[in-house]
Amino acid sequence: MTPARLSPQDWMTDPSTGAVIAALEAEGAEVRFVGGCVRNALLGLPVADVDIATADPPEKVIGLLEAAGLKAVPTGVAHGTVTAVADHKPFEVTTLRVDVETFGRHARVAFTDDWQADAARRDLTMNALSCRPDGTLFDYFGGLDDLRAGRIRFVGDARARIEEDYLRLLRFFRFQALYGKVPADPAVLDIAEALAPGLKRLSGERVRDELLKTLRAGDPVPVLEIMIARQVLDAVLPEELGTGVLAALITIEPRDAGEAPDAVRRLAALLRPERRAALAVAGRLRLSNAERDRLVLLAEGEDYLKVDAAVFDHGIEDGGCALRRLLYRLGPENLRDVVLLDFARRRAAGEAPARAILARALAEADAWTIPRFPLKGRDLLALGVAHGPEVGDLLARVEAWWVEQDFRPSRKDCLETAKALRAG
Repeated sequence: MTPARLSPQDWMTDPSTGAVIAALEAEGAEVRFVGGCVRNALLGLPVADVDIATADPPEKVIGLLEAAGLKAVPTGVAHGTVTAVADHKPFEVTTLRVDVETFGRHARVAFTDDWQADAARRDLTMNALSCRPDGTLFDYFGGLDDLRAGRIRFVGDARARIEEDYLRLLRFFRFQALYGKVPADPAVLDIAEALAPGLKRLSGERVRDELLKTLRAGDPVPVLEIMIARQVLDAVLPEELGTGVLAALITIEPRDAGEAPDAVRRLAALLRPERRAALAVAGRLRLSNAERDRLVLLAEGEDYLKVDAAVFDHGIEDGGCALRRLLYRLGPENLRDVVLLDFARRRAAGEAPARAILARALAEADAWTIPRFPLKGRDLLALGVAHGPEVGDLLARVEAWWVEQDFRPSRKDCLETAKALRAG
């Protein structure tokens, strides 16, 4: 990692990036890459979003982009942000800013042409780095040394930075989980603990995004333990939390190369398996309906496995039928989640379920084609069942019998069973 220059990167030399840079530099303005793209490039990590800064005001930026034939979307003009689109790729272009007034959630800004003043308003030193298109780096606050050392440090006074926007408190811990190589500064932890009640000022959406990103770190457990011990999470997750199940889950969860860990599954592992707690957390964090339903399912996962205890309590072959029943009821992805969490909870409780059984369950979820129940309501109507609740009730009873028979009965068998159940 050179302190003066960033070697050429694919994202820097991409034609779409070049088109945006050329448009912004057309009248002589200095343009730099800023934020995460610079940080990740220096760390040798993938770059997903390319952010650009310029001293030109937003109206001028829009004019320059449009003059070059590029699309300009005024995504946040009041705060100086325009999204440039080149070859269907978005680039966030932001005018240099200084904070005029801060409110703990957002700031009133003024535009400037002072690069160091703009860098000074950023949260962490490693995020205050900037880079010209030719690779020249600018480091006003020791961010390169911090990046090398894996030291997460605020720009300037930590208390002031957090009080400007309390989300920075959560970002500090997220970056500690992602990039920290040395323990967090105890003085900063004291400040974080003291200011944690300010997190209540933030929207559920902003808190959710930071927490889920933290949970996607390779191993967030050490940082989460600090956050719990320091009561940092109390304002946003007042439920009873524990890292034992999460630590066990991390050791067994399958991970495809380049794929981030599943944050909702990890959140479920952090919570006690209670439906009420899961619903409360989902509402407070403004989870999507799909995320809420998954979290609640995982909170209830123990109940599913108590019903089909053979998944773990019998041998692999004996448990196969129970495993298929669960797969039919939950679907492959939900079965994977429920089994992984059950395995992790058992490990955290001191049990040692056989790893082969876990492997069998996951393989079954991947390989088994879920059969289709061979009857429909119209089949029962053809047998003379009257329209109404009896159709659904009888259909459910036949289906339950078919599932208990390990899905083997044919359509004819199911019809005969329907007749027998109706007659009985």
